[in-house]
Parts: sequence; C-alpha cells; structure tokens
Amino acid sequence: MPTTYTDLLADVKKTTKEVSLDELKKRLEAGEKITLLDVREKEEHRAGYIPGAISIPRGFLEMQVESKLPDKGAKIVAYCAGGTRSALAAATLQQLGYTNVETAMPGFVRWKDVGYPVETPPQLTDAQRDRYSRHILLPEVGEVGQARLLKSKVLLLGAGGLGSPAALYLAAAGVGTLGIVDADTVDASNLQRQILHSTSRVGVPKVESAAKAISEINPDVKVVGHQERLTSENVERLFADYELVVDGTDNFPTRYLVNDASVWMGKPIVHGSIFRFDGQATTFLPPKAAEKFGRQAGPCYRCLYPEPPPPHLAPSCQEAGVLGILCGIVGTLQATEAIKLLLGKGDLLAGRLITYDSLKMQFRELKLRKDPNCPVCGPNPTIKEYIDYEGFCAIGV
Repeated sequence: MPTTYTDLLADVKKTTKEVSLDELKKRLEAGEKITLLDVREKEEHRAGYIPGAISIPRGFLEMQVESKLPDKGAKIVAYCAGGTRSALAAATLQQLGYTNVETAMPGFVRWKDVGYPVETPPQLTDAQRDRYSRHILLPEVGEVGQARLLKSKVLLLGAGGLGSPAALYLAAAGVGTLGIVDADTVDASNLQRQILHSTSRVGVPKVESAAKAISEINPDVKVVGHQERLTSENVERLFADYELVVDGTDNFPTRYLVNDASVWMGKPIVHGSIFRFDGQATTFLPPKAAEKFGRQAGPCYRCLYPEPPPPHLAPSCQEAGVLGILCGIVGTLQATEAIKLLLGKGDLLAGRLITYDSLKMQFRELKLRKDPNCPVCGPNPTIKEYIDYEGFCAIGV
C-alpha cells in the first residue's frame, strides 16, 4: 500500500498506459476515433485546449464522467497540464469500469509549446457563464454551443400563439438575434394564448410588445421588429439575413409563400399549427438548407399539400376556437427544433410530423415522404415564381 503521494503516483503510473504527445498527434491525424478528456480546471481549459477535447475538471470527474462519457469501452486519452492529474484521472476511470484509457505525457503545456493544434473557446462573459450555466453543463452545448446560439439569427413569423412561447424560449436560450414579423396590434382576445403580451400593452404593435417582453427576459438578445405582413414582394428581403425561420402563421396563402421561399432560398422552416384541441409540428429542410446544416433533406410543404384547400374547408382559429395552452406545447416544440438545428444536435423532424391531441393527451408520429412530382422541390418543378393565393383569411393564431 502506498504511504505517500509519491508512492501513490508511482503505483498509478504502473497501472496506467501512457501515450507520447507525438504518438497522440499522429493517431489523431490518422483519423483514429479517440475521446480526448481534459481534466484541467475550467480556467485552464478556457486558455486553450486540444481540438475536440471534452472538459471535466479532475475534481468533478467521478460525478460527471458517466453522463458525459457513457461508453466505457471507448478509447479515452486523458490529459492535464503536465501529466500528473491525468494519470490519477486515468486510474479513477479504470476503477469506474472504463477499459481503454490512456494518459498523455507530458501534457498540454508541452503540446502547446511544440506548436501542435490548439483551440481557444469562445470568451463568454462571467455574467453569460452564470446565465447559461445549465446549458454549458451539457456536453452537447458547452461554451462553444452557447457562443453559437449567441451568434445565431432566427426569424419568427408571427408574435401570436405559436410565436409567443417560441420567442420566449429562444430568447431565454440566448439566440442572439430574433427577427419578428407581425403587422398586428395586441388585442384583448389575444391574451388567452399569446403570452408575449400583457393587458398593459393592448393596442400596442405586437412587434413592440414582443421586444419589450424579450428585453426583460434576456438583454443579450437583439430583437428586430418587422411590422409588416409577409408578401411575395418582401419575403426574400425578410428571409435573407436569418439562418432559419419559425413559422407560426395561421393561413394557407402565407404557408405556401413561406414554403416556396424556403426551397428557393435554402432556409429551414420549423412549422407548427394548431386547431381547436389539436396541434402538429414538423421541420421542412429543403436540399440547399440540408447542405448548409449538414443534414438529410426532407419533403417540403407542397409535397404534402400541392395546392391550398377550398376556403370553406379551412376555418381559422377565430372561427373554430383554440385551447390556449395548446400554443405553448406546439410553440415549445418549434423552439426545441430550432435550437437543435442551430447546435447541430439530435434528430430533426424533417420527414416526420408530430401530432398532439390534447383531449386524449396523446402524441403520434407520422412519416412524411418527398413527392417526386412536387411542383416546387421536385426534379421538374412547375412552380417557379411566387403565387399570391386569394380567398383566405390572414388572421394570426
């Protein structure tokens, strides 16, 4: 049994496998699948790290490693500044059941001194690290992902029932720029479901009311208000500066306009709709957008519905009613899809439709297939310019 720290370290080094920095670099360049584990303190990690490394400070290793590194058979190379903490970490991992662990010697200081690749994480402020701390703890987000969200630009179509929860959660998540398109003013009848607004702001333009609510939630977020109705004349101008679009509209003419612009401009559309007690959500990811985001393309809205239905078969929520809380569920699903797209994580709803029946408290998933004869996204499109469909109401949710 070791009696001193020196004895302990000597015993640890006998039971852990070391890899030289030169060998580690060669293996990484050869494309070997290795999980790099940085066990230095957060402040050290922020000063620079080996590209792709996962940060778990030595003091939190036992508590966090199984959630961040669930595969106990994966190849893991731990490193620290000089090689001591990583050797102790490797021994701990072996005790926890990890079977393929090595420690890099002599460590990051030498790695950096010899000029090997180093990345520096985004420099979030202390206030931002505090605000987004629960995001940063997630390995799928971290400081890099949070910085990505802060640089992102999302356009919300409508500051109504669906746009309200989507805007609030996207703002709270730290999406840096939120554009909001809405030509209406706040009405008392909106307040049953449009939680962006309040009684004190009845009569105020919705884009102004939304900006006020968002500023009180997160001052990091820039709100760009577009107090205008979406038309074929302004759709490309409005879409141009944003990475993706969250569609909270409630009329068919706008949905077809949004779809066609999405396909032609390569913009993902996170779609949601509600009616009475039912809601649904999906993501439309046309080929140009799929390429930009490194995803698999899916069908577009016209693959499902090539033409709008007759007006008498498309009643609005004003005519048929809607359960207010339903907006929160579907709008939150839309915000979740948007965050996943921006972070490049998870499986999207592209090619899938989630439906929700609030009376039965039941979700269902339907497969959506691309129409090879789609008039817009098919190989031989017949629609090549915007169509202004008439005879439908244009009332927001």
